[in-house]
Amino acid sequence: MNDAKASLVYPQPHTVEQVDDYHGTLVTDPYRWLEDPDSEETKAWVEAENEITFAYLEQIPAREAIKQRLTQLWDYEKYGIPFKQGERYFYFKNDGLQNQSVLYTLTALEAEPTVLLDPNTLSEDGTVALSGLAISEDGKFLAYGLSSSGSDWQEWKVREVETAQDSNDHLKWVKFSGASWTHDGQGFFYSRYDEPDAKTQLEAVNYFQKLFYHQLGTSQAEDVLVYERPDQKEWGFGGDVTEDGRYLIVSVWMGTERKNLLFYKDLSQANAPVVELINQFEASYGLIDNEGSVFWLRTDLDAPKGRVIAIDITNPDRSHWREIIPEAAETLGGIGLLNNQFIASYLKDAHTQIKIFDLDGSLVREVELPGVGSAGGFGGKRHDTETFYSFTGFTTPTTIYRYDLLKDQSTVFRQPQVDFNPEDFETKQVFYQSKDGTQVPMFITYKKGLKLDGSNPTYLYGYGGFNISLTPSFSVSNLVWMELGGVYAVSNLRGGGEYGEAWHQSGTKLNKQNVFDDFIAAAEWLIDNQYTSPRKLAIGGGSNGGLLVGACMTQRPDLFGAALPAVGVLDMLRFQKFTIGWAWMSDYGSSENPEEFKALYTYSPLHNLKSGTAYPATLITTADHDDRVVPAHSFKFAAALQAAHAGSAPVLIRIETKAGHGAGKPTAKVIEESADRWAFLVRTLDMNVNVPQPV
Repeated sequence: MNDAKASLVYPQPHTVEQVDDYHGTLVTDPYRWLEDPDSEETKAWVEAENEITFAYLEQIPAREAIKQRLTQLWDYEKYGIPFKQGERYFYFKNDGLQNQSVLYTLTALEAEPTVLLDPNTLSEDGTVALSGLAISEDGKFLAYGLSSSGSDWQEWKVREVETAQDSNDHLKWVKFSGASWTHDGQGFFYSRYDEPDAKTQLEAVNYFQKLFYHQLGTSQAEDVLVYERPDQKEWGFGGDVTEDGRYLIVSVWMGTERKNLLFYKDLSQANAPVVELINQFEASYGLIDNEGSVFWLRTDLDAPKGRVIAIDITNPDRSHWREIIPEAAETLGGIGLLNNQFIASYLKDAHTQIKIFDLDGSLVREVELPGVGSAGGFGGKRHDTETFYSFTGFTTPTTIYRYDLLKDQSTVFRQPQVDFNPEDFETKQVFYQSKDGTQVPMFITYKKGLKLDGSNPTYLYGYGGFNISLTPSFSVSNLVWMELGGVYAVSNLRGGGEYGEAWHQSGTKLNKQNVFDDFIAAAEWLIDNQYTSPRKLAIGGGSNGGLLVGACMTQRPDLFGAALPAVGVLDMLRFQKFTIGWAWMSDYGSSENPEEFKALYTYSPLHNLKSGTAYPATLITTADHDDRVVPAHSFKFAAALQAAHAGSAPVLIRIETKAGHGAGKPTAKVIEESADRWAFLVRTLDMNVNVPQPV
């Protein structure tokens, strides 16, 4: 089969006469039946599509060598950041190719670690993942959440740390929730939904979350309802106990917007009410810690890049709120209390800065990091004098450091050995101009000695939504792409959180087109500056980034040689009708609003495919168990794309079975998908490759 492109024959799924009236605009939905993932028709279509896709991928000569190189590089020890509870330390570690990381515990940093929980033993194929955990204040009990096949639904259990044995505690129908223990170690707070209909639990809409308290040794039916709002179906609740054990902080969320309410309950008084401290959705408020009745909060109220304020709950009127750390030029991310000082993480042009402040807000110092990259961690208790953090960059595998706050000294705690030389690669950050003149940053990483002659295969990645920042991070998959001769570019688009809430808002709702304009401008910059050319340029992104790819390939099919939309939101008129999709209206708006419908209909990838157009080579990826972005988005888009496409480039869909949106995906599945992605680009971008062979 010398020319697979010419010989591809796509399935011919039947169409239905489905027409919806949106404010006077009639919109057809011929593949509506693909929204039912369990129908025999849909299953047959999935099977037929996978057959074509895998037949195409299997005849790419480089695919197996790429998979072997990925596997070889992936096989290194990966350590999580240690954390302490009671008299014990805990950390995650993956020996290399384990499908899931293992949770270890030890009594001292030099002591022999013991396995506390190994998720790999919970299923044969690694599709049961640990998706949440909370350790009691004394370090004696672990509450942990499990999710199966990538679903957002969790079941929570309790394990005794000393013996690693489970109790009989078993909680179901938990979703979008952590757990937080009372300081007596008798139980914990968590949030759940009512039990859904068994047939539609992966598609049905999730409303009316409730906050409960579970006492150890009792059945879930006996759990105490702490807070619910029958009048607010979209509200969700996160319950966290303060470090002094006195208060339960209830953070109320609605959708994915960062704005939240903040309530509290005094746990030192029996039957104390839940008090509404902040009862308007106007800004984000996160508790840092408290000193008695004084709550320190990180907020973006009147400060899009974040600041720290203090509220005395005995005198909560706004006129008495105090500013402790004012808004800076950089974006304030996480902040905690260690060594009785604030330790704050800032983003400066999408890389990390760490600053330490006294309790009065005066700057003590900036912490020197190992380089320009992403640092995370710095957790612990208020009076701890040691903490741990991770540091990573595009060519720096995640390294764990111990930081001594008294000596202002970082030392390597765990450094992975990866079979490559970081000195062979370089990263640069550029700033380019978007359509409306906005300056947008982009990281570009590649093998040293790159010739700027327009011939380099380039993978441009973006997200641009939900206040999420894309910062430098190490990826074996991206490293293999660069070893193949590829350029890896990451653009920090509007809609993200890199420059605070104003940057986020400028890429939402009626401004969403800005995000696509930023991405298209990034592509044009790479072409204008001779990094690549349209036939050598691929774009990729997942979830909201899948929408980004879908919108850009339909708006500018001439600009790209290949497109890889993963688990994308591609039907912008109906996303809110499935699972947690309604929660994204804070970023996207809704087709039920006439003005927002016009904006959505203008860019919705499914609705902007034009028959007779030659689209770029496309590999859509999704999973049959994705209950975050239901696979109907990708199914309908694939069927419509194959019907509209007039070119010879392959337009395929790869449907993973027994997997979800990506969280907890087994290593084996991640490697296979990465190998397929790069093999597809090797073929469609016409790359001449020499894959490094295992030694």
